[in-house]
Amino acid sequence: MANVLNNLFGGGKATPDPVVGGDSDFGDFVEGAEPAPAPITPITHTLGGIPPAQTGRPYTKWYNVHERYTWSDFQVEGAILLAFGVVLLVHLIGARLNRNKAKKWTRAHAAPLASEFALVGFSGVPSSTAGKSGDELVKALNDNNVEKGDNITKEKSLFEYATYATGRANVAFLDVKLTLRKRFNPLTALFETVFAFFFESFGDSADTVEAILYPFDGKEAQIVPGPPGAAELRAKDSKTSYDGFVWAIVHKERMKQVRDDRYDVSLTYTKDHPKLPSWLTVMSESAEITDLLLTPELINAATAAGDDFEYLIVSDQPLEKPTTIEETTPRKRIFLKYRLPSSDDYSNLLPVFTYFLRITDQLVSSAKFRPEVMRKVRSVREDAIRHIQKAEEDEKAEERKIAQEKAKKAKRDAELKALDAKAQKKYLEKEREKEVRKMTKRSTTRA
Repeated sequence: MANVLNNLFGGGKATPDPVVGGDSDFGDFVEGAEPAPAPITPITHTLGGIPPAQTGRPYTKWYNVHERYTWSDFQVEGAILLAFGVVLLVHLIGARLNRNKAKKWTRAHAAPLASEFALVGFSGVPSSTAGKSGDELVKALNDNNVEKGDNITKEKSLFEYATYATGRANVAFLDVKLTLRKRFNPLTALFETVFAFFFESFGDSADTVEAILYPFDGKEAQIVPGPPGAAELRAKDSKTSYDGFVWAIVHKERMKQVRDDRYDVSLTYTKDHPKLPSWLTVMSESAEITDLLLTPELINAATAAGDDFEYLIVSDQPLEKPTTIEETTPRKRIFLKYRLPSSDDYSNLLPVFTYFLRITDQLVSSAKFRPEVMRKVRSVREDAIRHIQKAEEDEKAEERKIAQEKAKKAKRDAELKALDAKAQKKYLEKEREKEVRKMTKRSTTRA
């Protein structure tokens, strides 16, 4: 046991020195003595003794962020956060301004819409009207429109708002679209303003309202289905159709853009009217149509609207130039467009808006013109149809010509392929001679 302890803790006899001599090639390995193993000191302490003290964590700046960085090290991040905050704040303020502008337009126009239409907005027929009829039903619908308040306008995007109305004599439905400036994105608004200043075709960036009225035009049975037999009664008792034409009263500053953007207005001619102010003009297909539609009420309403008024158009033609016969089918609509005043005071614009809502009554009752007038109007449309037909016939003839050339080439290739090499050479020479004779004949004819 003593020998084992001595061996473990370095005791015992000393190791004899190595024998000097032997092979000289191993001299480097035998010159030094082998290192003695480090003594192992066993840790001994009693159960009640004090354990050895632990070493403390070394000091380093890694754990002290305030010593490693200063506020100047975060200048770029601070600028990014500040810019993001400004953009977010401008976005929220701009979106709120647009919502407030749409609400003010809604509150100003809710009364005429509710008085002219049974249903305003997108909510549909209320359940409270079930079982009611006559004046009681009309009153219930009117009360429901008033209760909707600002909800009659729907937010389609941060700069587009819309409303809808239906339930009126001579009118199928009404679509209204508000297009506002992109106040939530100042850079986009700035670019639009700059481009509109330099390029007329880009359009002016302004807060506008465009309303489109769709008359029944004798199609009540197709649009509003009723009980059996109602279609025959409607056909006998009510006549909602009127002659188709294009007529407009337009602000002169927007006249060129309207004519360029719309095909239907391009069919008219422009003429100043002595009863209109100098900044308004009439675009019509016939002087008789102008005499009927340019009423004193319309003149006063358009004059009161001032520079905010853009146009009022009665049309039965498409906005885009038709390219097929189907697109030339008349479709009657009435358009009104005006700008929203910066003061949100709509007292000058409500008369023209109200007149627009009621113009179908005048058209249905009076817009029946002499055959000579309508013959002139129809001649313009027939010319357009003839041009389309000619273009379609030319296109079909070109397609037939291409098909014939393809068939002829396929037949020639098949015949050439069926011949041997000698016959192919003879065939090609005959073709070449025929082409030379044809070229010679052409040059002789020209001379």
